[in-house]
Amino acid sequence: MVVRTPVVATHLLQNAETYLSPVGAFIRKTSLDELPQLWCIFTGEMSFVGPRPALFNQIDLIELRKKAKVDDLLPGITGWAQVNGRDELSVFEKVQFDSEYRMKRSFKFDLKILYLTVLNVLRRDGISH
Repeated sequence: MVVRTPVVATHLLQNAETYLSPVGAFIRKTSLDELPQLWCIFTGEMSFVGPRPALFNQIDLIELRKKAKVDDLLPGITGWAQVNGRDELSVFEKVQFDSEYRMKRSFKFDLKILYLTVLNVLRRDGISH
């Protein structure tokens, strides 16, 4: 992102591509910006699979997740909502997928989500910026 980019979720920016530097655009499209979160997995703050962490100012998402008891789950680098639409989903839809993940959570389901994540990254599915 360029200097003076508003501190909001990327999907809330009007003309988000105008805020991306050429290097930033490459990093976002290839999902390389997720790699630093591996440290959070090693420290136990995150998991490979779980609901994506919300930004501090995504109050609507945070509140809906609390009501759905999704906030009890460890956040993940990828999740069921990400493989089902990522940037294209509304906040409500994300919470529905996160809630479904909470109910179906298992090692086998996590492996499915990891597999779909790799496919989506290679195909660049669901990435709007």
